[in-house]
Amino acid sequence: MAAVLGFTAHHVIAADVDQDWLMSTLGRAEMSRPMKPNFLTALGVQLEAEAGGQDVLMVGEGTDQVLGSDLIRDAENPAAVDHHRVERALRYRDNVRIAVAPGGLLTVGQGLAGRWEISLEVDEAGRGSGIGRALARHGRTLVPGGALLWAQVHPANVASMRVFLAAGYRPVGAEVLFTRAHLASSP
Repeated sequence: MAAVLGFTAHHVIAADVDQDWLMSTLGRAEMSRPMKPNFLTALGVQLEAEAGGQDVLMVGEGTDQVLGSDLIRDAENPAAVDHHRVERALRYRDNVRIAVAPGGLLTVGQGLAGRWEISLEVDEAGRGSGIGRALARHGRTLVPGGALLWAQVHPANVASMRVFLAAGYRPVGAEVLFTRAHLASSP
């Protein structure tokens, strides 16, 4: 896995690439260059990987408090839950935990650099009912108290941004993940 992360006034390029290539490609370019499509494409060529979409990074904090809803149930065996989000979480994350609610599902696991990451999905019929916010809050109880829980939200997904904001997450940066085709297709 490789990534470019952008924060206020700096970027982190977490990729196994030649330092000289990186410095000559970036040079003294403007501050936003590491997140621009032409650099991300060039980095993808170097990595033999494909750049994903640019996401807003949002972060919440793990808690021991009961948050969410009494309708949410933690799944005992994540691999037994048949859902595309669960399959993806099991492929890219360790220590995966799943919770389900009527009309919704969340995954939590350790992804990039061992950080705790959350994803959720709410069925179309359940949108606007508060289940997304309840799931996002519940996710904070599935990680150790005080641990950071990261959500990657596409900037066009305004509903998801509102859910995470309402659940106590805050925006802290942006991120582009790279995946290699042979990694993405392996079980």
